Amino acid sequence: MSSPSAAGQLSDRTGFLGARIPSEVEVMAKHLKDFDKEVFRTILKAVVSALEGKDCRESMAAIAEHGNLSEEQLSYIIAGMYTLLKEALRLPASSLKQEVFKEDLRDIRISEEFIADFASVIFGSRRAVLESAAAQQGTRRPGIADFRWRVDVAISTSSLARALQPAILMQMKLTDGNAHRFEVIFITFTSVCYNGTRTSLSALILKEMNDLEKRSVLKIQD
Repeated sequence: MSSPSAAGQLSDRTGFLGARIPSEVEVMAKHLKDFDKEVFRTILKAVVSALEGKDCRESMAAIAEHGNLSEEQLSYIIAGMYTLLKEALRLPASSLKQEVFKEDLRDIRISEEFIADFASVIFGSRRAVLESAAAQQGTRRPGIADFRWRVDVAISTSSLARALQPAILMQMKLTDGNAHRFEVIFITFTSVCYNGTRTSLSALILKEMNDLEKRSVLKIQD
């Protein structure tokens, strides 16, 4: 039997963009500050057309010519919009609530008027067309809808090697509704992280655990 440690509370939910915001979306959010609303909507319309599988080269060329934007700024905004919409459409409509979607965009400081336009694409009548186009472009694999973790310390166990050894318990829910739970011994986890296979998620968990370890209240006193 194991007993949860003080650090054993499940972490907060992960936003629809994942544990780490894609760099394309972060850069786009910065460029959208004080951005012209009509130009924004024109670009968004072109990006949605691209997601639907339509040829939007002419409309993009027109935006580049008349939108008073540098080529670099336009490319940043297009890449960010495309990534944001693709990530949102990857999740079934039943698992992504509109208010949660909006709150995630507020967290990266996108203005309310732009949030409303993004939401109208993801939750509006064109979603079915976008999903159909995505299905035709390739088989959709399930993604991670939610990821939670906690640290447990085994107090009583049949193996002396496991006694008082911390372990990371993880629970992963996929977008297809399946859920998986697994356990990784802390020593194994750190070995994986420091041997060249570190992922952004494992690095994030490791950092939080190291921060907790530094707090004197969690240290075992001699």
